[in-house]
Amino acid sequence: MCTFLCRVVPLGIPTDTMNEDKDSNPSVVLLSTRDPSLNQGPLGSPLRRERSPLKIFCDDEADLEEGKLLKSKDNKLLVGPVRIHNQALLSGLAYCLSSCSMILVNKFVLSGYDFSAGISLMLYQNFVSVVVVSVLSLSGMISTEPLTWRLIRVWLPVNFIFVGMLITSMFSLKHINVAMVTILKNVTNVITALGETYFFGKYHDSKVWTALVLMIVSAISGGVTDLSFNAVGYSWQFCNCILTASYSLTLRRVMDTAKQATKSGNLNEFSMVLLNNTLSLPLGLFLVLVFNEVDYLSTTPLLKEPMFWLVITSSGFLGLAISFTSLWFLHQTSATTYSLVGSLNKIPLSVAGILLFNVPTSIKNTLSILFGLLAGIFFAKAKIRERSQS
Repeated sequence: MCTFLCRVVPLGIPTDTMNEDKDSNPSVVLLSTRDPSLNQGPLGSPLRRERSPLKIFCDDEADLEEGKLLKSKDNKLLVGPVRIHNQALLSGLAYCLSSCSMILVNKFVLSGYDFSAGISLMLYQNFVSVVVVSVLSLSGMISTEPLTWRLIRVWLPVNFIFVGMLITSMFSLKHINVAMVTILKNVTNVITALGETYFFGKYHDSKVWTALVLMIVSAISGGVTDLSFNAVGYSWQFCNCILTASYSLTLRRVMDTAKQATKSGNLNEFSMVLLNNTLSLPLGLFLVLVFNEVDYLSTTPLLKEPMFWLVITSSGFLGLAISFTSLWFLHQTSATTYSLVGSLNKIPLSVAGILLFNVPTSIKNTLSILFGLLAGIFFAKAKIRERSQS
């Protein structure tokens, strides 16, 4: 869900989808989400950001002042005078920890606290992202593009989908357990693959389609055997899969036009984070009023609890952390490793979701979840093989 620098790509957008044209430099979000899953590719988006994870691709000779990381010849990351060793392992662990934590914290807020204002939660998380990125930009640690009206007009269609992706991820996560959300996110891969074939004429080999069929089978069998099945939650999750795939496909179409609308002719990941999250604020406020969450917020005692504010603020920082660790991890390894780790990351997340929230399950449902996780790994390996052959 989700879904993500913070919440640009939810945890559920396949890495390969965003990696075919490196020059387009599209990002993973999150928040919603994401995921991007939570492979919606790797874990979502959303949130926020779930993704719905952000897929970020940087050049090796990139300066931190240009909004990217600087990689030295001996493979050490340079941040000012500080050098960090064991980059690949450390960045991988940081990415896994932040992506898993984001989904679990969102689930805890929505279900543990029984918080019924998912749009407001999304809005607050995006606000935290805007504040953090703006502070980093003003301090000179990163660079961002000015938000001109020309750029905003180009980006608005993407942003509408982005907000819808994050909100549906929130709604589904409130009604469905983490393990089933993770498996159902695989449907995003199916929709994305069909969209690639239809809109971009992309060819997929038989192993990829086999993996996609296995994902569909695992989603159906998981829903049939789900002891806590909730039709409303499953409906929101299906909508989230459509929006997450749409976000990925639309981003590919808009990216080049968006670059031309900037003053520098480029749109780095930090700028996309600021752009996406800033534009989501007025739309989020409008939706809060439409869904009448104001009445709920004015009566709930949760907003008087300091610990609740600490938890939801940490969720905003976690969404941003997913994006930074995604950038760091991809810079130290490759999109292939990122994709595999994202798929494997679903396993501890599903187990943690079941154990932490005391999810009622059965042997059949557990086997369905395991089957779906293995199908996700098979899909990642098939896409890696497909890319290597092309």
